[in-house]
Amino acid sequence: MRPALAAIATTVLLSGCGFSPLYAQRGVTPGLSAIEVDAPQTRTGYLLREELDDAFARNPGRAPLYRLALRVDEDRRARGLRINDVASRYEVLLRVDYSLLSVGGAATPLTQGRAEVSVTYDAPDQPYAGIAAQTDGQERAAAQAAQRIRLDLARWFALSERAPRPTP
Repeated sequence: MRPALAAIATTVLLSGCGFSPLYAQRGVTPGLSAIEVDAPQTRTGYLLREELDDAFARNPGRAPLYRLALRVDEDRRARGLRINDVASRYEVLLRVDYSLLSVGGAATPLTQGRAEVSVTYDAPDQPYAGIAAQTDGQERAAAQAAQRIRLDLARWFALSERAPRPTP
């Protein structure tokens, strides 16, 4: 079966059983695009903010309705030892606590949560390769945490009756 026909057939079958894609819900996409991300001034905070701005399709020309406050806790641990007691792998543990606040509203969060991510990377002997591997680990951890936060917030916008609905 051709890919286009398979996609149409799947859509028809799933729509018959009451399935509705998350982003088809009213208010999800406009709600996400109205979020301004407030991240810590660290490398990982910068990576998270960039990932979330892209994921939310943030329109910088429009005033935000929401502010997403992030608190980042990053830990790097050595895993696996070579024969000379030097680490052969590292694990990056990233915990991101987030709170969605209404801009100009009460200081009480509309929703909050935590995204926890763990990624590993090799520790090569060459110094530059080690730096590149560590950077890649941080980027992958930030991308995974941003994806989890985006999905949590999209679900909240789809299910919440309290979510203010932005006008398109």
